[in-house]
Amino acid sequence: MKIDYATEEDYEYIIERDRHIVKSLVMPKIINKEILILRNQGNKNVGWMRYGYFWDNTPFMNMLWIDEEYRNNGIGKEVVLYWEDSLKQKGFKLVMTSTLANEEVQHFYRKLGYVDSGCLLLEKEPLEIILIKTI
Repeated sequence: MKIDYATEEDYEYIIERDRHIVKSLVMPKIINKEILILRNQGNKNVGWMRYGYFWDNTPFMNMLWIDEEYRNNGIGKEVVLYWEDSLKQKGFKLVMTSTLANEEVQHFYRKLGYVDSGCLLLEKEPLEIILIKTI
């Protein structure tokens, strides 16, 4: 698996799949190196990880996506650990993410050392669990 920062060539791949971001924000995130792209041995895109900053100072993983046929083989763990290490090298000591209470991915994050630290409840939405990890 190859993990790299997304480039302009990855734009179409991302916007075709990422339904949780305004399209006009994708290119600025690519330019700011806030999207990691995942490629298989054949250099085919198989997923991405997008992040930003909570309170403008704490890295917050907004989206981790692995294409269906590549799931459950360690790619998610690999990219999260890669992301954490790159942020640790930049001097960050804490990272965050969140997930809906009805999503199984919450167990994945806990296995990686993330701990529940709060929640957000929006009308007519499942509880959003906020998770943190000291790196």
